[in-house]
This record gives sequence, C-alpha cells and structure tokens, in this order.
Amino acid sequence: MRTLFLDCFDDMVPLWQAVAAPGDPAVTVNIAPGQPDDIPALLAGHAVCIVDHSYFDAALLGRCPDLRHIVFLGTGAGSFIDLAAAERHGITVHTIKGYGDTTVAEHTIALALAAARGVARMDREVRVGQWRQVEGLQIFGKTLGIIGLGGIGREVARMGQGLGMKVLAWNRSPLDNPAAPLAPLETVLAEADILCLTLALNDGTRGFLDAGRLAMTRRGVIFVNTARADIVDNAALAALLREGHVRHAAIDVFSQEPPAADDPLLGLENVTLTAHAGFMTPEATMTMLRRALDIVKGLGG
Repeated sequence: MRTLFLDCFDDMVPLWQAVAAPGDPAVTVNIAPGQPDDIPALLAGHAVCIVDHSYFDAALLGRCPDLRHIVFLGTGAGSFIDLAAAERHGITVHTIKGYGDTTVAEHTIALALAAARGVARMDREVRVGQWRQVEGLQIFGKTLGIIGLGGIGREVARMGQGLGMKVLAWNRSPLDNPAAPLAPLETVLAEADILCLTLALNDGTRGFLDAGRLAMTRRGVIFVNTARADIVDNAALAALLREGHVRHAAIDVFSQEPPAADDPLLGLENVTLTAHAGFMTPEATMTMLRRALDIVKGLGG
C-alpha cells in the first residue's frame, strides 16, 4: 500500500532517516510548514497516511477516497481526527502509545522541581534587574501524589522514589503490580505535597479534577499537569492559585494551544508554563517514528 508521511517537520527528517531500516516499506515524506494546503491532492492514490499535526474533520476525510489507514504520531488522535467520521469512511486510525513515557516523566519531575524552587519566577526577575531570593520547598521526604499510574505515571513514581519522596498513587482501574502504593483518590489529594496529573483524557476523565476535588488538596500543594488540560477545571485551579491554597502550578498542556491571551493561568506569578513539550526529545521521537514504520510494515505497506 502506498504510504505518505503527510506533515513531517524539517527537524524530524534526520530522525526519520536514522530509524529507517532495510526492508522497511517505502514512504513518501512531505515536508510542509503547518497544515498542507491540499491534503486530498497529496493523498490521492495513498491508502496509508502518517500524521503528526494535521487536522482531519469529517469533510476532509470524505475528500480522501483512497485513504484506508491513518497512523497518528501519538496517543491523542481524537484531538486532530474526527474518529467517528473516520470509522464511517472505513478508515482505521492507529495510535502510538508509550513512546515517550520516560521523556514525559522527566519533564513532569523537572516542572515539579522548578515549581518547588521558584526557578521560572527568579529567572524572570533576575533578567530585569530584580534580586529576590525566593524560599523554595525541599522535596526530600515530601509526599508525591500521582493521579494515573500508566506508563508515564509509573516512571514519575520511580523518579520520585529516587529523589527520596513518599509516593502515593491512584489509578482508575485495579493494578496487579503497581509501581507505587495505591490509595483512594481522596487520600492522594489530601496528602500530596506535589500532585502530578498523568491521567489519559477520555470521556470518563474530562473535567475529572473539578472544583470540588481540587479543593480536597492540602493547602500549599504544588500541582503539575503534563496530561491534558481538559481533565482539570482550570478556572477553579486559577482561583485556588490566587488565594494561595495551591502554592504553585506547573502546566505543559492547554485547552487551546497556543493558549488564549485571556487564559487565567497566564497572568499568575505562581505558575510555570511550558509549550506542550513534555514528549519532545530525539529519543522519544525516534521511538515513535520507528513504531510508526512498524505499523505501516504490519499493514503490508
């Protein structure tokens, strides 16, 4: 089956070349800045498409009659592809899980440490001539709460334990061999000094951390979100940050990316922000691309 990598970035090309191996299916690589102008024309004659960031709504899917498989580079395909429409058109959407568990966990811990020591705030102030030593929080011996003990959560637990933290975790489903002690959600919320959200977004978790659950956290908690913004009531989080109940929030994900200018988190000093970059390392990207090639290979591409 003819395969097109629809929207490869320039920086991704050498990584793609590095993971390609003899015997891999032939893949045409299209390099375009952002959304290609004419996706149907590009996909004409191609049954398989590898997609990084292009959007496929129902109308666009209907204009790609040759397409039978989309290999989405990541897990959140529903944010870019109308999955119901894809099913109606007989298009199977494949996702790639677990490729960046360690990378995202490292970013989660980095954000937790930056929040605990006020790194971003002091950096901003020193650059404009202000010299104010901000008292930080020593994390050794503190309780790390993890909501969602999947691949990323397990890695966060391992790293937290290595830093000398007491780890408590909650998971939606039972686990036979959890990477950390499991506790009821209310216990994790109440006892965590640093609370990390590593839960997948789906219909069952959208809005999961609502105002009521956020209010269960202990005063002075540090909250880190490297999962998805829509799992959290961010207006309620902003209110708790303003009143000091939440000491600091470190956020890598937004409902709108880039965030809207009126996003309440942007104007708060006790918030550290990154640009949905938790998964972005060459190691994680190469793993993801290799798995994409393996999927295409398995399709007979």
